[in-house]
Amino acid sequence: MPLRVTVAEDSLLVREGVRLLLAEEPGLVIAGAYRDGDALLAGVDADPPDVVLTDIRMPPTHTDEGIRVADRLGRTHPGLGVLVLSQHLDPGYAVRLFAQGRGYLLKERLGDIAVLVGALREVAAGGSVVDPKVVDVLVRPMNRSPLDRLSPREREVLALVAQAKGNAAIAGELVVSERAVEKHIGSIFTKLGVGGDTGEHRRVRAVLTYLTEMGAIR
Repeated sequence: MPLRVTVAEDSLLVREGVRLLLAEEPGLVIAGAYRDGDALLAGVDADPPDVVLTDIRMPPTHTDEGIRVADRLGRTHPGLGVLVLSQHLDPGYAVRLFAQGRGYLLKERLGDIAVLVGALREVAAGGSVVDPKVVDVLVRPMNRSPLDRLSPREREVLALVAQAKGNAAIAGELVVSERAVEKHIGSIFTKLGVGGDTGEHRRVRAVLTYLTEMGAIR
């Protein structure tokens, strides 16, 4: 079965260029091409693709329409892969999309069709893709081997966090109390330098570091 891709980009030149490039790839079919978020959402509702490739900035505000589209599609089409392209590096958006199981690439990757197609297939299969430059910015304050800071038990806990397991599930698997898991996670955040973040961003940044070190993220 070919992978059906819907493209959203307000620049006609870029939109048509991407559409033509992807249409030439074996195993890919263009399901639609749109210039703004509203048209994209209507197109996806009418003819759902396997994956959406969308610019982050589109009419009417040219700010974060691609992010809002990803949020909306997460509710209306939860199994649909979304890969967001951005001209500028924004770690905050990347972390948010990673937490949702989406993809985030810089537009400069359009020059490498193999990377782009690989990312589309990854998110279509339910995986996450984060541009390597974004990962570099996120982990830059840390040393070259941040996981070396962790104890064996903390590495064990972080590996389970990376599997999207909650504190209760981790406690059950390791046969320890939830309080002990909370202490381990707090220590992990501190040692990896993410203790100052808030909410889920701490867990996401810790997981990004773990997956990067383990070679499981591109």
